[in-house]
Amino acid sequence: MHLQITIPAADITVQEILIARLEEQGYDGFMQESGHLEAYIPEAQFDARVLEELLSRWQLSYIRQALPEKNWNEEWEKNFQPVVVGKFCAIRASFHAPIPDVRYELVITPKMSFGTGHHATTHMMIQAMENLDLHGCTVLDFGTGTGVLAILAEKLGAGGVVAVDHDPWSIDNARENMAENHVSKVSVEKMDTIPAGPPFDVILANINKHVILKELATMKQQLKEGGVILLSGLLVEDFFDLENEALKNDLPISDRLNEGSWICLKLIK
Repeated sequence: MHLQITIPAADITVQEILIARLEEQGYDGFMQESGHLEAYIPEAQFDARVLEELLSRWQLSYIRQALPEKNWNEEWEKNFQPVVVGKFCAIRASFHAPIPDVRYELVITPKMSFGTGHHATTHMMIQAMENLDLHGCTVLDFGTGTGVLAILAEKLGAGGVVAVDHDPWSIDNARENMAENHVSKVSVEKMDTIPAGPPFDVILANINKHVILKELATMKQQLKEGGVILLSGLLVEDFFDLENEALKNDLPISDRLNEGSWICLKLIK
């Protein structure tokens, strides 16, 4: 059973900070409204103490409500709209009509996995990938979710892609989306660390601050000289922590995108 946690927070910036921090605690769905945020979490993972400590920063309260079991995919289908990133890429579901006049069209069924392009972090990752030459490159998609970035990497000419995630649901969902998009060069693996082996040309990591800080040294180790790391899942307030860790690992930040309270960073080895 899932719980719905309703938090009266009208400030959009506060809502986005809460989303980033609650994702780290296992919350797997969010609905931003004009006066409040709704967050969803499996009842077994709910920790009132952690939530109350987070909300104390803004002296916020919350309302907890148990939700009846429902067909979440059906609920998603009622509200999902295609995402278009300029003339570069469109993301739609199988029940949408094809989208004309874009270079790449991806068909994604996210179920409970993260990564439809709707969130600013995924949107910025796709924008940043437009400026990468991936032809013949080896790519790691760390925290693949729906697999959308791994699929796009192959469409952009990557010679091989390794897509990893710690969540079994995401692994199954990513594999389904790989088949839907007829990709053949993506290997999907269940793990929660950077895989060992030959280094990659490009590492994509749209996850969260704490995982990125923990894994950045290993990312560098598994990155070829001259290789690129794209990072998102980060708030503006996370920038200095990431910048310090990047400098400590001799990974200069060469570009930064902003969308609302979120940022995407490009690092070069």
